[in-house]
Amino acid sequence: MKTPIQLQQQNLAALKNGLPVPTYNRADNKIGIVHIGVGGFHRAHEAYYLQQLRQLGEASDWGICGIGLREADAKLHDIFKKQDHLYTLMVKHPDGKIEPEVIGSIVDFKMGVTDPEPVIARMADADTRIVSLTITEGGYNFNPTTGEFNFDNPDIQHELRHPNDPRTVYGFLTAALQRRRDNGLPAFTILICDNIEHNGDMARKMLLTFAEVQNPPLATWIAQEVRFPNSMVDRITPVTTPADIETLAQDFGVIDAWPVTCEPFIQWVVEDKFSNGRPAFEKVGVQFVPDVGPYEKMKLRLLNAGHSVLGLLGVLHGHPTINACMEDETFVTYLRAFMDTEATPILGDIEGIDLDDYKDTLLQRFANPNIKDSVNRICSESSAKLPKFLIATIHENIATGGSIKFATLVIAAWCYYSDKGMDRHGHPIEISDAMGTELHEAAKQTTTDPLAFIRQESLFGTLVKNERFTKLYTEAVQQIYEDPNIKKYMKELM
Repeated sequence: MKTPIQLQQQNLAALKNGLPVPTYNRADNKIGIVHIGVGGFHRAHEAYYLQQLRQLGEASDWGICGIGLREADAKLHDIFKKQDHLYTLMVKHPDGKIEPEVIGSIVDFKMGVTDPEPVIARMADADTRIVSLTITEGGYNFNPTTGEFNFDNPDIQHELRHPNDPRTVYGFLTAALQRRRDNGLPAFTILICDNIEHNGDMARKMLLTFAEVQNPPLATWIAQEVRFPNSMVDRITPVTTPADIETLAQDFGVIDAWPVTCEPFIQWVVEDKFSNGRPAFEKVGVQFVPDVGPYEKMKLRLLNAGHSVLGLLGVLHGHPTINACMEDETFVTYLRAFMDTEATPILGDIEGIDLDDYKDTLLQRFANPNIKDSVNRICSESSAKLPKFLIATIHENIATGGSIKFATLVIAAWCYYSDKGMDRHGHPIEISDAMGTELHEAAKQTTTDPLAFIRQESLFGTLVKNERFTKLYTEAVQQIYEDPNIKKYMKELM
């Protein structure tokens, strides 16, 4: 076997016989897109779509500059610098086949934590026409129940007093937009690529709320000039493992310190509402529609909620991965029952979509044995996910008299998970959640107050006042605390 080669621009010619590499001249790229939150998903999704467009010989003025606003982004910044901003995307098929491709659509990366000015300047540059974001549900600084902006955040308070020293995405956006306005430049589009219903509308509301306090004249300009298209994004992207890095080196001859793995499936549905132009993404499979709402809701309430159903029930049972859950017939049957009886009835008809086919495809994707998406990853930041993915479905089914029993058991499992931090065998569970302390404090009161966990109004709204829900929840949570054999209760509900 030949010696693996370091992934760098100068080595692409030597690598091209082993895997696809960029065939376009990356040095010619203008930066047209600034992206905040360059995680695995962005690199498997928007950056991948742009790569496909560049390979067609188009979009040379739409290169991506990544932005890191967290200290944790320094690792990727350093790796990108060493690798000339190149990385490998490893598509993992259910039959075990791995298709790697070197992606070159990201051409720069700047850290805003240590020095905000270069980031503001890049966003304010005339060539920048889109600022896109993947900062997870928790990054938008709003109350998940009320939907209102959180002005109590210390970083937000700092930005209100010091508009030229931004710390959050809102501070950077307003600083850059103010500079564009002062320089007579058109506004950029703000394109959200996170799993939030009506994500563009939400981002517009949050940014305007912030700007109206920080700089009212700028808020007026933003309201008139900036477009916030809603979008629905989809591609399962597990955390990269040391085994992935080793496989890439041994089987494909590429030394890449941070490749990205993903499934073959990819989808992007976007409203065609842009401030200042966009790439011709429709040429590589992106669907542009007048209203993305029905597609967003379908994906959030079936795929994302389905992931959380498997994750929270699976982690208590002791399944390590989503595909391991899907090898368990009880979990497969339970998930499909949740989808059919609780999620589907609130979706209505969606143009161009056969919901039964979509659900069949989801089950196949979840079962992909080559992805091995950990249940811990799926359960992380549940406080930001569940209000939108699952709890909203419970509220809607209560209003219509629909079934809520399958989702309610998941909430009871989340309580036990937050309290005990262990599975049914007593093995510790790694919990990662910005509200982890609050969740634990509420959950640990369950033995004396069965409804303590769901009294958190910021997450559950008024569910604690609904007799039908509280009856089901109390029964479920008491059963789990007596015996955390979650499969027993799953079977009883089916």
